[in-house]
Amino acid sequence: MSDDETPAEPSVPTARMLTWVRNSAAYRLAKQMMTEKQLSDAISRKARQKFDGISDEQVEALARAAVAFGLDLKALDDTAYAEIRTRSSARAGKSRKAIAQALSRKGIDREIVAQAVSDTDDLKAAIVYARRRAFGPFRRVELDDRQKAKELSAFARQGFSYDIGARVFRMDRDEADEMLGSDAFS
Repeated sequence: MSDDETPAEPSVPTARMLTWVRNSAAYRLAKQMMTEKQLSDAISRKARQKFDGISDEQVEALARAAVAFGLDLKALDDTAYAEIRTRSSARAGKSRKAIAQALSRKGIDREIVAQAVSDTDDLKAAIVYARRRAFGPFRRVELDDRQKAKELSAFARQGFSYDIGARVFRMDRDEADEMLGSDAFS
């Protein structure tokens, strides 16, 4: 190891590490939108693999540097990420509860999550889910007690309330199509 690669303190990343972290962060952010936590975790994990004998302090410093680099480039924005993911998830038939849990797992702050999902219409999302699964008004099989229980349970597992599931379950096809047609998920 040359003198310029040896850190003055074991907690300070080397110049080589800092160059690597900028390149790695730029590469990851160019490939996909990420949260601050996702980038930090990815850089931490990769730094431990790439650099032998790296200290925990150096890993943390590299993760912070990657996040700062992403923020400086305006390539990291947890609020925008939450809003985009919320809209696409709702269009895919995900409930407000399921969307909020997914965003929280990605490391998004609770206040940002609450703001992002506040305008989500669970009824429209449930109708989309029913259409995708051929439930309720989109059913293709005869309804019996077993099928009814299966459909209502599926709504509950997806995070929809019983009331929402039952409401979609009772809709007719025209009403469901009309709900989806009217500014669905603007």
